[in-house]
This record gives sequence, structure tokens and C-alpha cells, in this order.
Amino acid sequence: MNDHALAEELRQVIGELVRKVRAADSMPAGEAASLGHLDRGGPLTAADLAHLRGVTHQAASKSVKELLGRGLVDVTPHPSDGRKLLLRITELGRDHLQRERSQRAHWLDTAIQALDPEERQKLRECVPVMVHLAAHTPNSEDANRPSSPAPG
Repeated sequence: MNDHALAEELRQVIGELVRKVRAADSMPAGEAASLGHLDRGGPLTAADLAHLRGVTHQAASKSVKELLGRGLVDVTPHPSDGRKLLLRITELGRDHLQRERSQRAHWLDTAIQALDPEERQKLRECVPVMVHLAAHTPNSEDANRPSSPAPG
């Protein structure tokens, strides 16, 4: 299998895995993503969340409105710009996010336990490679240019 075919197969299988893991979620993906960003990155504006999630400000605001209504986030004035508000995850939001993460981990753990010991070992060995792969950020020229198939 050449590198291009490997990339396509990896894209497909990771997408399928992510969709199956997200099926365990009890909240919409946008809300979970927003809570995750607030948990990892601290207080952010709605515009910051939109940028991090790669969605419109309107889409991010809709998720934020739902999270605010359920007490999962709260707002504080922006320290340097009085026109902006900072969103912050609440303890209730952090607890809810932890339950979501636990459900996902449980789903994955159940799937991993179904593998034979050799497959589990191979999976353990792949994790550092996946971490390295996830850390790679191609420049915009690389991201927009299709790679040529490797010979052979």
C-alpha cells in the first residue's frame, strides 16, 4: 500500500471510529467540543470557540446558549475589552464533560477488550505514532496540494 492509499484508509477508519465513539455521547458534538475547549484552554470568548471549532460565530453562539441555559458554562466580563464576555466552564460543566469522556473511554475499552492480546499490543505500539501524527501540522500549501502516489 502506497502512502496516499494509507492516508485515505487511515482517514476513513479514524472517521468511522470517531463517529462510533461519539455515538456514546449524551450531548451534541458542538456542545461537547465547546466544553472540551473551555476545560483545556480556560476562559474563551464565543469568537475564540468558533475559531477553535472551525465553525461560524452563529453556530458557536447556539452551542454556548444551550450550555449557559443548562448551567454548564458561565460568563464573566473580559478583563481588557468591556464589549466582550469570557465563557468559563462551571463545576457542573466539568462534571458533565467528565461523564461524557468516561462514556467514550468505556466504549473504547470495551472495543479494545474484544481484540486478541497481539492486536492490543500492536495498538499500544501505534499510540505514540498516532500522537506524533496528530502533532504534525502541515503548512497551508501542503494541506491544499494532493500528494503524488508513491512509486511501486
